[in-house]
Amino acid sequence: MGCYVGILLGLILVLRWGLKSVNAWIYETNLGKKKIESLPPGDLGWPVVGNMWSFLRAFKSDDPDSFISAFVHRYGSNGIYKSMMFGSPSIIVIVPEVVRKVLLDDKTFKHGWPDSTIAIAGRKSFIGISYEEHKRLRKLTKTPINGHEALSIYIPYIESNVVSALEKWSQMGRIEFLTELRRLTFKIIMYIFLSSEIEHIMEALEKECAILNYGLRAMAINIPGFAYYEAIKARWRLATIMDGIINERRKKRETPLGITRKDMLDLLLECEDDNGRRLDNEEIIDTLIAYLNAGHESSGHITMWATIFLQAHPEVFKTAKEEQERIMKNMPPGQNGLTLNEYRQMRYLSKVIDETLRVVSFSFMTFREAKKDVEFKGYVIPKGWKILLWYRSVHHNPENYPKPKEFNPSRWDGYVPKPGTFFPFGGGSRLCPGNDLAKLEISIFLHHFLLKYKLERENPSCPVRYLPHPRPKDNCPGRVVNVSH
Repeated sequence: MGCYVGILLGLILVLRWGLKSVNAWIYETNLGKKKIESLPPGDLGWPVVGNMWSFLRAFKSDDPDSFISAFVHRYGSNGIYKSMMFGSPSIIVIVPEVVRKVLLDDKTFKHGWPDSTIAIAGRKSFIGISYEEHKRLRKLTKTPINGHEALSIYIPYIESNVVSALEKWSQMGRIEFLTELRRLTFKIIMYIFLSSEIEHIMEALEKECAILNYGLRAMAINIPGFAYYEAIKARWRLATIMDGIINERRKKRETPLGITRKDMLDLLLECEDDNGRRLDNEEIIDTLIAYLNAGHESSGHITMWATIFLQAHPEVFKTAKEEQERIMKNMPPGQNGLTLNEYRQMRYLSKVIDETLRVVSFSFMTFREAKKDVEFKGYVIPKGWKILLWYRSVHHNPENYPKPKEFNPSRWDGYVPKPGTFFPFGGGSRLCPGNDLAKLEISIFLHHFLLKYKLERENPSCPVRYLPHPRPKDNCPGRVVNVSH
């Protein structure tokens, strides 16, 4: 009997070894012996799924960093590892200088988002287009979003909505804090891009964006009941709504009095290349979906986390509040509301936001693809392989940030991050074009929250869900209390 058990165990081990070798045989055999020997250490995982089960298991636990820790434990602290992620042979990078090099070298690397992700975001979205097209579209949209004049124009609208929302929430009793914040940031981004405050349109778009967002980092299983399938359906519904909005706007633009205020949609409709070609509906839809989705998700989540961290650290709350009180006290007589001048004085609050961005690492990694064979630190990254720049590990590395799990805004006092160690909004040519607007929104909210309110969480010990972005599983229910009364 023992003999049969031994044979069975042996067969299982051989089968396991064989299955674990399938991906290596498929993706490494044609590289040649010399190149194979120069690949980084790592593991291509199981056939088809690669390392995705390990990734999902880690990110659905209370320790998402265990995924990278397993590579470090098994293959050393070199910081470059081969893997099989999102359907492609990939190189995971957690070394700051290599992360920075990949982000800045557009001649050697291009965007590398999986086809499944591009199918959701749109083939003509920022993550799906070429470097030249991306540069042109970024140039078109950057100034109307992040420009000095644009930010000055947006401040009164953002501030009035923040003040109104906080007062409303304080009277509502129990709310889902994250849910309400996402609605607020979505309303703001809708105003900037579509000048629309029609409730039924906002609710429909926000709902579909939320579903779409959950599928961006899910396994590409296009079967009913899976997040990816639902995201594809949401993408179709979003595109249908957008197409109707665009066609309606085109009709309005045919009359001189049809447009009273130019928004981002107007600018996209007016955009044309050197040959006089204008953007078609698909190009505009993909651009708008990208901005609407990213523009409110990041701002809403980071605002929630900053509020939670402030409330959990009374000494930080006190320092931040005192700064905002000084700013209010020093405002010119007769001035109503904030301006960019006051915003630039929020130096400590800026550190609070940067520390929140570091700890949370909202976008924990991004994708690139090697255009040619390239060598880093003695390892070869083959042409066509994906490079996964793991920002979360860089932000949580104690060599870059002592006691990295600790929320400590004072670590930024007189501190300039070493190159390649801080990527809250990505980097290089693909730096998020709405980063300044996002920080402005967060700062205005925290300014008014610190002056008059506190958050009483219903379940402070609620576990965190890390996909697609870190958030309390219960969406942070609680009460916003007006303490100025």
